[in-house]
Amino acid sequence: MAFTLVTWNINSVRLRAGLVEKLLTEEAPDVLCLQECKSPVELMPAEAFAALGYTHFVARGQKGYNGVAIISRLPMRDAGHIDWCAKGDARHVAGELENGVVIHNMYVPAGGDVADREVNEKFGHKLDFVAEMRDRFRESLPEKSILVGDLNIAPREDDVWSHKKLLKVVSHTPIEVDAYHEAQEAGKWVDITRQDIPEGQLYSWWSYRAKDWDGADKGRRLDHIWASGDIAAAGHSSRILRAARGWEKPSDHAPVFARFDL
Repeated sequence: MAFTLVTWNINSVRLRAGLVEKLLTEEAPDVLCLQECKSPVELMPAEAFAALGYTHFVARGQKGYNGVAIISRLPMRDAGHIDWCAKGDARHVAGELENGVVIHNMYVPAGGDVADREVNEKFGHKLDFVAEMRDRFRESLPEKSILVGDLNIAPREDDVWSHKKLLKVVSHTPIEVDAYHEAQEAGKWVDITRQDIPEGQLYSWWSYRAKDWDGADKGRRLDHIWASGDIAAAGHSSRILRAARGWEKPSDHAPVFARFDL
């Protein structure tokens, strides 16, 4: 089975349903994973996506915050979710394809503005979340799995516009980067994007605060596609659809693509 997979923090699936439809129509991926849907599941526009041929839909949602959804034109069953940090947040959902591959769609907490858990509870939540990922992967090594989503960490120096200037900025601090690598290593996950594009600046997020996001190009690579070691060699054709950041009333994230031949 060959399929194209996309991950995209949509920043409100109801507000930007038209952009999702645009992506599905113009790019025609087989599977689209959305984060930060900000909607209860019953209010997500699944029928509009089904009308485009994406008739399989698994999601977890809540009013106004978080929320994850997997939209697929390939048969997919709901493979459950994990309540990370036991907070009841809709930050994870899994779907299983007919070939047995399980796709985990994740939305890691952003972590607030201050990189100190003693004064910023949100940062502590983020560190605990990623540590729990690490511990779960150590207990049960992922197999035939793909993990995608907004992991809210830019791990490499060339995943941010300025390594030196962002060392104390949440998403690129050494403690977060170390936690990211510990979780990745615990599960023997392979970063498919960097497997395909090993060198050079690469971003998937540009702040709304920038007057000219494209010209300033002060981005970060916060959105990731990982594959378990047993299927990582099947991943290829990675790219980031930067143009989507310039669509009308866009998300501040751009879609990240990969193709798998399994």
